[in-house]
Amino acid sequence: MGIPPLASGPHGTDALRPLIDTVLDALRTGTTARGGPLPAGGPDAVAARMADAAGDILPDRGDPDALRVLVTALAEGAADPAHPLCTAHLHAPPLAVAAAADLAASILNPSLDSWDQAPAATALETLVTRALARETGAADALVTTGGTESNQLAVLLARERHGAGLRLVHGENAHHSLPRAARLLGLPDPVAVPAPAGTLDPAALDEALTRVPGPHLVAATAGTTDAGLIDPLPDIAGRCAAHAARLHIDASYGGGLLFSDRHRARLTGLETADTVALDLHKLGWQPIPAGLLTVTDQDDLAALHHRAPYLNADDDTDAGLPDLLHRSPRTSRRPDILKAAVTLKTLGRTGLGALVDQVCTLAQDFARLVDTHPGFQLHAPPTISTVLFRPADATDEAVAAVRRALLTTGRAVLGRARADGRLWLKATLLNPHTRPDDLTALLTLVEGHTPR
Repeated sequence: MGIPPLASGPHGTDALRPLIDTVLDALRTGTTARGGPLPAGGPDAVAARMADAAGDILPDRGDPDALRVLVTALAEGAADPAHPLCTAHLHAPPLAVAAAADLAASILNPSLDSWDQAPAATALETLVTRALARETGAADALVTTGGTESNQLAVLLARERHGAGLRLVHGENAHHSLPRAARLLGLPDPVAVPAPAGTLDPAALDEALTRVPGPHLVAATAGTTDAGLIDPLPDIAGRCAAHAARLHIDASYGGGLLFSDRHRARLTGLETADTVALDLHKLGWQPIPAGLLTVTDQDDLAALHHRAPYLNADDDTDAGLPDLLHRSPRTSRRPDILKAAVTLKTLGRTGLGALVDQVCTLAQDFARLVDTHPGFQLHAPPTISTVLFRPADATDEAVAAVRRALLTTGRAVLGRARADGRLWLKATLLNPHTRPDDLTALLTLVEGHTPR
């Protein structure tokens, strides 16, 4: 076996063409064998099938058929977010054009920790991050791996700006990454404000800001993980202004509404935030990862400044080479902005807005289907594209069992959420190709697996 070919360089495309055909054939074979949104049999069966396909993962002599075998096995054992009955999580099926762009990024393999490793990617990232920052009323944006890193960065920037005594104040509906970030950064215990209707209560926030010594970082949510709810952002912003509190808005889910003329107004108040978390692998249909953190005051980024002479020597920076180390706490970093740039330019605001409108309409349609069915209970009309529902009169144990039965058979993938003291099934509709018949089929499957 000679030296394997490289993906880039003058002969890279010739080497890749047959390999890409192999991958595409393997994906088709594995998807057909799976037959549904999830592999059947549960964790042990899936692990056994993958172990059988992998065999000796580090043999003495290489196996030229490994690409086909392992991609086939991975596809057969995958949870497919493009399947209309895969609705559990905020995990969107990626657009084909975005995946194609991501292939180019993998082949070229630039690393955005110094300009001489990523000249064009550096320039592209600057253009795209500033354009997306403007959508939220901010000055700049950093590329992250998703909402969790964006939220952690927001807390870090606030701590560096306001000191180690900073107190995080968040709703009980906030993403778990926010209080976790406060703990990881050694901040005082965060204050959880009641969210009795699933959204942060502004009056309770005002009371907390009055009672708890500052400085404060208030974290609001535009698109909760459990139900897709949006906090009353203008009221929260007013309370923050009155108490001189810093405001971060986690719009990892809801931020995609910015693309929609029909739904954009739901994010009124977003422009008042000091930082905003966005996540384009949700309502942006990007391959993971595709997060951003927008920053209103670029001086906040001074907290990330760092010198490593082999990457950003002073004389290189003085000579005009961009310093990239203040753009992320990571060093080696993929050009994840390429897939976003290609998507934004290919679809435009109108195209992306149409996708957002479509999945929001699907959620409304599914909610009506649930609400008119005597065997089911709807939690509330959807705010974005998440619907909480449960079989009528079922116990929490029965609701959990229905979900696991569907997972084990591989027939449907539903999430779970606790609201109003009860357990609910969660359908997060992010596939714009889902049809009304698919929604009916999902409800029929749940009904058929509900104990009588």
